[in-house]
Parts: sequence; structure tokens; C-alpha cells
Amino acid sequence: MALKVPKANNLQLFKDGQKQIDEPAFRNIQACNELSDSVRTSFGPNGRNKLIINHLGKLFVTSDAATIIREIEVVHPAAKLLVMASQAQESEMGDSTNLVLILAGELLKLAENQLIMGLHPSEVMQGYDLACKKALEELEKLSTSQLASPLTRDSLASALKPAIASKQYGNEDALASLVAEAALIVMPPNPKNFNVDNVRVVKIMGGSLAGSKVVHGMVFNREPEGQIKKVAKAKVAVFTSGLDVAQTETKGTVLLHNAEEMLNFTRDEEKHMEKIFKEIADSGVKVIIAGSTVGELAMHYLDRHQIAVLKVLSKFDLRRLCRVVNATPLARMGPPTPEEAGYVDVMEVTEIGGDRVTVLRQLSDEELDPAAKARGMSEKTRTATIVLRGATTNQLDDLERAIDDGVNVIKALLKDSRLVPGAGATELELAKRVEAYGSGLRGLAQHAVKRFATALEVVPRTLAENALGGTEGNEVVSRLWARHQEKGGEVIGVDVEGENNGVLSASEHGILDSLAAKSWAIKLATEAAVSVLSVDNIIMSKPAGGPKVPQQAGNWDED
Repeated sequence: MALKVPKANNLQLFKDGQKQIDEPAFRNIQACNELSDSVRTSFGPNGRNKLIINHLGKLFVTSDAATIIREIEVVHPAAKLLVMASQAQESEMGDSTNLVLILAGELLKLAENQLIMGLHPSEVMQGYDLACKKALEELEKLSTSQLASPLTRDSLASALKPAIASKQYGNEDALASLVAEAALIVMPPNPKNFNVDNVRVVKIMGGSLAGSKVVHGMVFNREPEGQIKKVAKAKVAVFTSGLDVAQTETKGTVLLHNAEEMLNFTRDEEKHMEKIFKEIADSGVKVIIAGSTVGELAMHYLDRHQIAVLKVLSKFDLRRLCRVVNATPLARMGPPTPEEAGYVDVMEVTEIGGDRVTVLRQLSDEELDPAAKARGMSEKTRTATIVLRGATTNQLDDLERAIDDGVNVIKALLKDSRLVPGAGATELELAKRVEAYGSGLRGLAQHAVKRFATALEVVPRTLAENALGGTEGNEVVSRLWARHQEKGGEVIGVDVEGENNGVLSASEHGILDSLAAKSWAIKLATEAAVSVLSVDNIIMSKPAGGPKVPQQAGNWDED
């Protein structure tokens, strides 16, 4: 008979203030389910919006899962694992972030039932890993088409519509056309080097989405500082430092005895400034981009030399602008060398919806004269700006998020051009094939594989419930299962408009999703769910406390 040694009750293992939570599996699953359920209603074209007020008091009205999880502060450690998986999907693909959250949440919800029935977490994790590998294998076989090559505006727009429709249902045609046009303007000779940063968005209040347009080059929502408002075929200098009289580090006192001394006091400084701007003008510069303040004296000399000045305070915009005009930003005030100076075809002020904006653009091949083409100046700008019009700030922000998703989808498709049927068709077909795979397995892991197949049903079910209601949603999923048993049924998905008994052929209606985005989403959702299930203990350290803020006396500012 073994001797049982009693545990000491007063044994202290951790520092004071640390918390230890034993058997946290069910609590973790509950926290992840709450996060998953909160974003599930925002899934698909008929997803509901969330009204979020962040810690700075800024208001967001959006159905974009990436924005929702970025602005809400999740503190539960297990739910944070789901958030990190979703953020990894956002950085890798820029789309399907909501799919990661709802699939991981459903996997954990079904794992909870298995744990209650007595399965060990390691058996559930093993089953989920097997099912994930099988699902990714089958996903490779479901590709029905791919992005047409060479790229055209129509082919890009049709590939973008499903992704944009999930954020802006009803506006997808107009937005997809704008994004496709902007993407083709900035497309490099090797499409795989496409940079999403080259497509900018400028939001101008007023009007409607129909008034939005794409502009070659960059648009700034402000006018030039001086009197010169339009310049053509000009050399450009970019300064990150302020264009002003240099201030000394120490303060001094000057005693002036007569009027002549007073007149001479600033004359040397003015002469020095005039010399610098004359050198800049002599170097052929006609446009100056200032990243900081422009002094009145500097403005006077720049106007005298007929040099246009545009102030750009955002360092990100300044970096993009340097790429457009092919200039090097200078931290000193002085004439740029030929290598540091850039070139712009047109800088002009135009009016959009009552707002005067500055446009810097390079002429396209059709607009250039033969002499310029002969000099090799036909290389187009690699930046395009989508000027968005809308009635409210929130609407413009939501349109910008939809465009951002569209541009990221283009990037993903240029890396892997394969497309799979959307509208929940691919997920249901994967569920059918993983279910059949699980039935042929031996051991306890087969139960987890079958649960994985059931979890994949959450995509068509959520699409149908958000569009048609809970009761009708169940009937639509039943009809989908029936159609997927038929030959050629793998392209049948959910009809969110409910016209054909709630089902339609995704391929015929052009509802296609990126295979790479689906593959990443399934992989990341499974990894997140397995990570949560593998936790058997949570140890939380005491939060670090810095020094206390010194208390000021009550009347410290009265003097």
C-alpha cells in the first residue's frame, strides 16, 4: 500500500499578488466564444454594423472584424490568442479576418462538448490537426478558375467584388471598378512586386459615391502656401526641415543705439536667406515640398523667385510623395544636387466638391509629346489616389476600409491567382469531405475530425442566418447539403437575397474567393483553437506599478 503524503497548505510558490487559475479550459472556451459570437453577426454582405467607441472617445460604425478587434481592448489571455490569429490573417492576406474568429470559436464550442463527454484535450487536438491537413489538401482540388492574365480592369473588378460586397453590399460595382483602375495604374512590370502602399485614399466630404474618381499621382487636401498655384514640367525639392530663419539655442539681449543699427540688425540674416533661395532657384527648382513650417521671410523670397510651395505634414505622405517624384528628402536648407531633385509633370490646384485640393501627377504615355517620349520620360508614376466622396465621416471611413480590403485581395491574388467558389460553397464541400475522411479513421481522434467538419458548416449557416433569419438559415443549410450530394454540387452556395430557395451556383454568379486567403484562415483558426485547448494552467503576474504621480499643491498655479 502506497503512503500518501498530505500537501502543505502554507507552501508559497509565487510572489505575492500573482494569480494561478487551475483547470481553465472551460473558462477559456467561454471567453473565446463570447468574442466569436460578438463578431459573427457582422459576417457576410448582410452582416450588422457594430458601434464602437475606443479609449480615445473616437466613434466607429463598421462591420469590419479587423477594425473591431483593433479598437476593442481584449484583456482575457485566451481570447487574445484568437485576436492574434486574426491579426496575422490581416497582415498576411488583408481579408477573411472574421472567418478566422468565427471558425476558431466554433471549433472551441464543439471541443467543449467532447471534453464534457470525457475525451482528453490531446485527443481533440490530434483530431483537429488531422482534419486541418485533410481540409487543406481538399481545398487545393476545389479551385475552379484563376485570375485572368494579362490583367484587365474587368477581370480585376470581378475578382474584387465578393470581398468588397462583404463590407459594402450594393456599392461593390463602383468600388471594385475604382480599385481595379487604381491598381492597374500602379502595377509594376512584374505584378508580384505590387505594393499596396501605392494606392492612396483621400476623403472629401459632400456628394455621393458616384462622384468618386481615380487620379494619377497624389492628391493633397490643401492648397499651396504661396501665390504660385500651377506649375508644369518642374524640378522638385523635398525638405523635411523648416524653411525659416534659424533660431539660436540660447537667448541673448541686444542693445541698439540708433536707427541705423536697428536697420542693419536683421539685414545680414535676410541676405543669407535670399542667397540660399537664389541658389535653389538657380538650380532649376520650381516646386518645394516642405515637411515643416515655412516662415514669412522664406515665403516672400520663394514668391519672388516664382517657386511653388506645398506643405505636407504627414511623414507617410512625404515618403510616398518622394517615391512619386523620385526625389530624396533633404534635412538641410540649400540647393539639391541633380540626384536629390525630383521631377513632376503637373502640379495644379483643382476644386472637388467645393474643396480646393492640390494634385501632383505625371502624364500618361498618351498625354506625353513625342519629344518627351524620346528623352525617356514616359515612365508613369507608381502612385494613384482614389478620391472618395460621401455624406458623413463614418461612411467615408467604411468606404476606405472596403477599398483597403480590395487592394489587399489584389495583392493576394497576384501571388496566388487561384479562386474557389464563395458564398459558403467551399466550406460546405470541405465539411462533406472531412466528414467522410473522419468516418474511415480509427481511434478517439475520429470524433474530433467529425466535429471539425461540423464546425466548417458555421460559414454557410452564418451567411444564411444574417441574411434570411435563424429559422430560414437552418433550412438553407439542409438544402445545401442535399445539393452538395449531387454531381457538380461543390459550387452551390448561399443566396443571400433568398430568390432561389436560398441557394445558387457561386461560379455562375461570379462569387469567387481567393484560395490562399481561405487556406490561411483555416490554418490560423485551427492553430488558435489548438493553442487554447493546450492550456491547462494560467499564471498571471502582478501588474508592474511605476512611480506615483507627484501631487501638486491645490493653489500651485494661482501665482
